[in-house]
Amino acid sequence: MKFTAVGDMLIQRRLPGEYEGFSEISRYINKGDMRFFNLETTLHGGECFASQFSGGSWLRMDPKVLEDARKFGFNILSFANNHTMDFSYEGLTKTLDAVNEYGFPNAGVGRNLGEAAAPAYLDTLSGRVALISVVSSFEPSSMAGEQSRRVVGRPGVNGLRYEEKYCITDEYMDVLKRIAKETSINGRNDISRAEGYKPPVPEGCFFFKDILFEVGEETKRVTTVDETDMLRVEKAIHEAKLQADYIIVSFHSHEIKGVKKESPDDFIIEFAHRCIDKGAHAIIGHGPHLLRPIEIYKQRPIFYSLGDFVLQNENIPFAPEDFFTKYGLNSDSTMHDLFKKRSNNFTIGLQTKREMFEAIIPYWKMEGGILKRLEFLPIELGFGQPRSISGWPKPAKDLSFIERLIEMSAPYGTEIKIENGIGKIVLQ
Repeated sequence: MKFTAVGDMLIQRRLPGEYEGFSEISRYINKGDMRFFNLETTLHGGECFASQFSGGSWLRMDPKVLEDARKFGFNILSFANNHTMDFSYEGLTKTLDAVNEYGFPNAGVGRNLGEAAAPAYLDTLSGRVALISVVSSFEPSSMAGEQSRRVVGRPGVNGLRYEEKYCITDEYMDVLKRIAKETSINGRNDISRAEGYKPPVPEGCFFFKDILFEVGEETKRVTTVDETDMLRVEKAIHEAKLQADYIIVSFHSHEIKGVKKESPDDFIIEFAHRCIDKGAHAIIGHGPHLLRPIEIYKQRPIFYSLGDFVLQNENIPFAPEDFFTKYGLNSDSTMHDLFKKRSNNFTIGLQTKREMFEAIIPYWKMEGGILKRLEFLPIELGFGQPRSISGWPKPAKDLSFIERLIEMSAPYGTEIKIENGIGKIVLQ
């Protein structure tokens, strides 16, 4: 079976037609039997009220944009990401209705947790594929809820939470406890624990407000995947084994290790490996709007982030009052004023960083569950062009950014070569 995939389609405009480069992009995508994308917007006519929070911007688009996704060749998607709840529950359910109406199998979002966690299936002439989708970057209230015997479930995403703690030396721990005592920063939480509303503090650990610290020999940050959420994903993989020939896991995450957006957090690597250990055949990552490493684990690919396929973050036609007040404005101001204020006169933000406009479209072939071939088409989205025309994918002419991908993937044992404008993974 053959696969193609892209990362985030943060789309806020209709496809203008077969622009220069479109045909080559579409032909490459259509090489796959399964052709995946992450839809990073909500789909409705603007009639839904906005959530108090957003994924950074409040994203909304006409559902007809799914016709444009079909023109590129895509046949399966996820919209489980940090923008799923930009327009609250109605925005979520309208988006879900739209992708179902347009016939896109989708996973990761549902009217309850059971629906959001369930695999979606795509039937092709080469076999059947299951898609399981999770998101780790989300507001807690975006998490879908299980149904009980008497209460219906809550719409939301198939969230993947993680445990975070900081290991520090005895010396630092003494200082931290002294600060906490003198500021009473833990006062309310200590009372809640004493009354049974919060779980007890693990032995050898200390909460500073809501951050967990543990005494250790070295100072470091440690993250691990939430076991409840991990077991739910593993159960979905087990279910899909009976119904599908191949199992693909989509993962949306902004979390990082250290100070570079290119570096996936430890729990992300743990999650990807455990999914493959349980039977998944590929992990498709997206979220940080740039490329992250490629790893071949047990002869199966992990794309920690494919970057953006479409990036139109400053093409939003209107926004809720919350968006304006966040930057000291109100909705008497224009969107031009808003984006100018947010970007410090258009000097910071996604639009100012070339790496946010550089991505890849991988194509891979598997036989008997084993990776036989993996290559990718480098693409660029028009960095530096006016917002009226930038954001659409084209085959990249300048391939220098692939050197960055080669460098970041090398520690994972991945060797990448460029041949005739196509990136090729050297399989062992």
